[in-house]
Amino acid sequence: MNIALISYHTCPLATLGGKDTGGMNVYVRDLTRYLGEMGVHADVFTRSQDEHVPHVLHDLGCGNRIVHIPAGPETPLPKEELFNHIDTFTSNIQDFANQKEIRYDVVHSHYWLSGLAALKLREKWDVPVIHMFHTLAHLKNQIAKNPAEMEGKLRISSERRIVKDTDALVAATPTEQEQLLKYYGAEAKKITVLPPGVDLKRFYPIPQDEAKAVIGIPSNEKVILYVGRIEPLKGIDNLLKAIAFLRKADVLATCPHYVAIIGGDPDKPREFLDQEMRHLQDLNQRLGLDDMVVFLGKKDQDSLPYYYSASEVVVMPSHYESFGMVALEAMACGTPVIATRVGGLQHLVQNEITGLSVPDDDPKTLSEQLMRALCKEGLRDELRTNGLEFAKNYSWNIITNRLITLYQELGFQSR
Repeated sequence: MNIALISYHTCPLATLGGKDTGGMNVYVRDLTRYLGEMGVHADVFTRSQDEHVPHVLHDLGCGNRIVHIPAGPETPLPKEELFNHIDTFTSNIQDFANQKEIRYDVVHSHYWLSGLAALKLREKWDVPVIHMFHTLAHLKNQIAKNPAEMEGKLRISSERRIVKDTDALVAATPTEQEQLLKYYGAEAKKITVLPPGVDLKRFYPIPQDEAKAVIGIPSNEKVILYVGRIEPLKGIDNLLKAIAFLRKADVLATCPHYVAIIGGDPDKPREFLDQEMRHLQDLNQRLGLDDMVVFLGKKDQDSLPYYYSASEVVVMPSHYESFGMVALEAMACGTPVIATRVGGLQHLVQNEITGLSVPDDDPKTLSEQLMRALCKEGLRDELRTNGLEFAKNYSWNIITNRLITLYQELGFQSR
């Protein structure tokens, strides 16, 4: 069986924490690797953004390839410009397949731009398309705080077309399934609820002193960790406000910690910082937290298990998460998670069991749960034990086998 995975706007090998890199990159990369280990050939097609990077890489092993397809200038482009190069992208994928004399049995696309490319490939190849959105424009627009954060009509209309025209849809959670039915009019029979997996060979508990030594954290320092993109929907400002509450209440005097924020490019000159990074750095200064909040920037995926294992708690203050991969990775490393009750996080972070949950946009309650996690004797150990056990259910071995079954069913139906 040959699978064509489409990740048009971002390469699964990209460093995490950038503007367009996050859980989807991890999903595509790990799925491709595990498919190879299970004997399924998969090629990931992504737009070439650097002419100096080889167009074909075998970094995922087992003969499965990352194929960088030229489509427009080989430089990073805003998403609104990427739509104009989809025809070139799909045409060059066809040329690659012809040159390699390979026929794909299923196309599995990720994110709305990739879904549009997949539908064009189906016209040429006559094979089924399975699509996973990872984020939905309608849901992002519901929590947008100003027009600049709103997704445009093109994306929303494209998502509706993909829902209507693809052969199957994968929803990460029952909540996403409900959203596809309610807001996009999806056919229930086309939706399979299948969460992302976690690579338990990569994410596992590392002794805290050893993890700290690797990433350069003094053994006596304690860390509250955020990992993810730097954008408004991630709610990082609420984390900073929660820390300010703790400082004002003098909690941190008895439980001293500092906050490490992984993501973005914080070290650029101010005039080159994106708007959200400027906002967070300014807020950090206004709240008087300069001495205890560290913006670490983007980090390679291989370093994340050390950061998770070195930390006392991982915080996800998001306004919207379709799934919440960071929570699952942290649990697999034995690190307790505090997260908002939104999207997929509702299914992962079960309050007082696998983590602590808080209402969205409520920094006061977040500060109270942080205080409990940091200072209440025995609570972190209980959450750690439960989280480790919970994460085992999301092993990529389990998830990949279920996806292979879906591929086989679609391929059989198309014959």
